[in-house]
Amino acid sequence: MRPDYPIKTDRLLLRPFEVTDLADVHAYRRLPELARYLYDEALTEAETAEKLAKWSAMDELTEEGQSLALAATLDGTVIGEIDIKWLSRDNRQGELGYIFNPAFHGRGYAREAAEQMLDLAFGQLHLHRVIAQCDPRNEPSWRLMERLGMRREAHHRQNEIFKGEWGDLFVYAVLEEEWRGTA
Repeated sequence: MRPDYPIKTDRLLLRPFEVTDLADVHAYRRLPELARYLYDEALTEAETAEKLAKWSAMDELTEEGQSLALAATLDGTVIGEIDIKWLSRDNRQGELGYIFNPAFHGRGYAREAAEQMLDLAFGQLHLHRVIAQCDPRNEPSWRLMERLGMRREAHHRQNEIFKGEWGDLFVYAVLEEEWRGTA
């Protein structure tokens, strides 16, 4: 699956990352408060550039295990990242992920981008089920999952050591028929 780029939402353009996005992406990826719930720590500029080089090649899905990572742009500025990972071809499963610059939180941009990615996942990729996961302490993230119509399927307690302490995990999911409103 390779979408026609750019993908337009009401206010955003979603497109593959470019190495020239460095300043915009590093503006938020360098923030410790953003990295709090990520496996990464706050990134140096060199680490951000390394990630951008990797992400810029992630513009299509051809086999399971791959991720489609897109820049969410507002008026030409990258304000976040949105991705869908193809977990299983046979079981038609995927995983939604997102990270947005805190300067743009609370305005519905993440929801707008996530809705578009779910449309792609269920439409062009023909997935049956999409999950999303987060640390339960990251309330804005799981609230977004709920606003997207995803249901909490699991609360894994102390399931892994995360940044030096036992961490919990919420798992949310939505089925294609639920997304399409045919359930």
